[in-house]
Amino acid sequence: MNDQTEVLRPSFDLPGRVAVVTGGSRGLGRAIARGFAAAGANVVVASRKTDACDAVVSEIRHAGGEAFAVPTHVGRPDQLDALVTATVEHYGGVDIVVNNAANPLGGPLGEMTPEAFDAGFRANVQGPIMLAVAALPHLQASQSPSVINVITAGAFAGAEYLGLYTGAKAAMWNFTRTMAKEWAPHIRVNAIAPGPFDTDMMRATLDEPEFHQRIVDSTLLKRVAEPAEVVGAALFLASDASSYVTGSCLTVDGGLLA
Repeated sequence: MNDQTEVLRPSFDLPGRVAVVTGGSRGLGRAIARGFAAAGANVVVASRKTDACDAVVSEIRHAGGEAFAVPTHVGRPDQLDALVTATVEHYGGVDIVVNNAANPLGGPLGEMTPEAFDAGFRANVQGPIMLAVAALPHLQASQSPSVINVITAGAFAGAEYLGLYTGAKAAMWNFTRTMAKEWAPHIRVNAIAPGPFDTDMMRATLDEPEFHQRIVDSTLLKRVAEPAEVVGAALFLASDASSYVTGSCLTVDGGLLA
């Protein structure tokens, strides 16, 4: 092993760090939770369904990692406070927050109801912000704090019939930069903007051959990504490898925006 490897490998590791991953029971969240655990983190899997959270925790522990389940609805502020409290009681602190949970409400803007608007922004904007705020005292006490907000490539381009979702994620990109400014220099805050991934959230669209082909054609790499392909980006932003990166957005979109 050469000297460069000795320097680089530890910078991507997360030994003993406590990472909260919302929406951690499936899709990108599940992949990130498993990836962080493999890198040595103590992972808190937060999602609405208890059995789904427990299943991911079992996967992580079976692979030799450490994880803990805290069923949480990100649209309910009291549950976000409870999530942070449970994490601190179980692991002693919070080092990393991954705001991945989302509500992909869609439909024509002309048919949007106040109830749908409120539900979309509660889950996609209010929830992530309030979780980060609830964790803030513990992030301030951490030696390696990092907040990662998972938005979408659509936040930069808009999307027909997904305006509520992409609009909320665009707001989260603005809040990401605001968090980065207000919480600097100690806490780093960044975003990941995924493009088309083969997840449950996209399954209905991907199952339609015409729409599937349109999605494939919209990317430079001409394919839909697997969830595991987001892990490298998340690990980079959570680890010391990105120690001089804050207020940034890493697009993982197969060249969709390009």
